[in-house]
Amino acid sequence: MAHSNKKNQSKAKDDSPKKKGYIYILAALVIGLLAITLAAIFFGDSKQAPNIGELPNYTEIRGKYEAKGLKYEKQPHLGSPSAKIKIIEFADFKCPSCKDWEAANMDRFKKEYIDTGKVELYFINFAFIDRDSIMAASAGEAIAAQSNDKFWEFKSKLFENQGDETEIWATQEFLMDFVKRNIDGIDYNRFVKDLKDQAYMLPVKEDFKTAAYYGVNGTPQFMIDGKLLESSDYEELATAIDAKLGSAQ
Repeated sequence: MAHSNKKNQSKAKDDSPKKKGYIYILAALVIGLLAITLAAIFFGDSKQAPNIGELPNYTEIRGKYEAKGLKYEKQPHLGSPSAKIKIIEFADFKCPSCKDWEAANMDRFKKEYIDTGKVELYFINFAFIDRDSIMAASAGEAIAAQSNDKFWEFKSKLFENQGDETEIWATQEFLMDFVKRNIDGIDYNRFVKDLKDQAYMLPVKEDFKTAAYYGVNGTPQFMIDGKLLESSDYEELATAIDAKLGSAQ
C-alpha cells in the first residue's frame, strides 16, 4: 500500500503545472514552425505553379519545320525592301542585354541606317532563357501576323516592361493584359485566341532551330547578309555595315 502511494506521489510530481507549461510551450513552438514551413512551401510554389502548366517547352511543340534557310519573308521587318543590306537581330524578350541594346541603340540605328534606306532590319526569335521566353515570342508572332508595324511597337514596349530574368513573368495572363493596355489597332480577341491556342509556337521553334543552325548562341546577336557577327557592340555593327556598303559601291 505504501509502495502504491509513493508511485502516486511521483506521478503527481511529474504532472506538475510547471512541467505541463513546458510541454505546452514546446508544442506551440513545433506547431508554429510547422505552420511557417507549410506557408513558405505554399506561397513559394503558388508563385510559379499556376503558370508552369501553360508554358510549353520545345519538345512539346510538334510539327514540321526547316532549320536551314533564313526565310526573310516570314520575319517581321523594318525599312525599305530595296535596301542593299539585310540585317537580322536575334533576340529573346526576357534577355536584359536585349532590353539594354534596344534602349541604348535602337533609335540611333533606325535614324542612321533604316530611315536612310541603307539597311532593312529583320527580327528572329532566339527564345532560350526560359519557357516563358517561348510564350513571349509566340505573342510577338501573333501580333506580327496581324500587323508588321504593330510587332515593332510590341517589341519596344515589351522590353520597356520586361520582368526579372530569373522569374516566370511572360505568362498568358501577363501578355494578354499587356497587349490590351499597350497595343491599339489590332483585333484583340483574335490575339487572345491565337495565344491561348498556341497558334504560333511552331514558328517560334523554327526560329530557334534556324538561329542555332547558323551559330547563334546568345542574345542579342546580329547577322549582316547571312554573316553572323561576334559582337553586339553598336560601333562594331556600324563598322561592319559601313564596310559592306563601301564594298557594294
